[in-house]
Amino acid sequence: MIDIRGPVLLPARREDIELVTIDELTLVGELALPADGEPIATLVTLHPLPTAGGFMDSHILRKAAARLPALADLAVLRFNTRGTTSARGTSEGTFDGGRGEAFDLAAAMDFVRDRHLPRPWLVGWSFGTEIALKYGLDHDIEGIILLSPPLHRTTPEEVAAWSGADSHMIVIVPELDDYLRPDEAAERFSSVPDAVLIPVEGGKHLWVGENQTRRVLTEIVAAVNPDALPLPTEWDGPLADA
Repeated sequence: MIDIRGPVLLPARREDIELVTIDELTLVGELALPADGEPIATLVTLHPLPTAGGFMDSHILRKAAARLPALADLAVLRFNTRGTTSARGTSEGTFDGGRGEAFDLAAAMDFVRDRHLPRPWLVGWSFGTEIALKYGLDHDIEGIILLSPPLHRTTPEEVAAWSGADSHMIVIVPELDDYLRPDEAAERFSSVPDAVLIPVEGGKHLWVGENQTRRVLTEIVAAVNPDALPLPTEWDGPLADA
């Protein structure tokens, strides 16, 4: 038995992909699918601020792709937004502060549609939550999951637009967040009465440590495929090649 923690990479069908935006930029990414069978749902992930070190390999998103295809039968799509670099490569273009990134999300959703990936959910972390909130309603999604939303670039009107939407909203807020803590989050998301606000005791903006990683991944799976809970903490099969 192997503890599922840190960089452990569980089996999945992993494919390097490229997304092409409407303004003709090529973005690099990866699709991870269950090793056997079809996914129950799809996570379209949106990474933290690239000018502060965010990219498709930011640890929560990387661990979601490493674990959740095997543990929860989920497809996980990760990609670098415009101008962002990771080990996978560099996406064309330059960071646009949340404006041109609307086209990046649209390219990802076109890919999801073309590949017939089921039940897409947007999973944004920090800056990625701004993209999800601003542009998620433009797409056919089941819901959005917001990790550490700072609400720096999202207006109150853009948040309120989700009120009454068919899409679910899950807001996961660290108790000790650097930008938006649970009490303020409750006030700022009050315009969306159906939003589910989940405060995480002891949590921090970057979700550092295995306990916080497991809590975040558990909340994601609770929203998207609760039948897969509780997530195992040990694995007794072969691991994937790095």
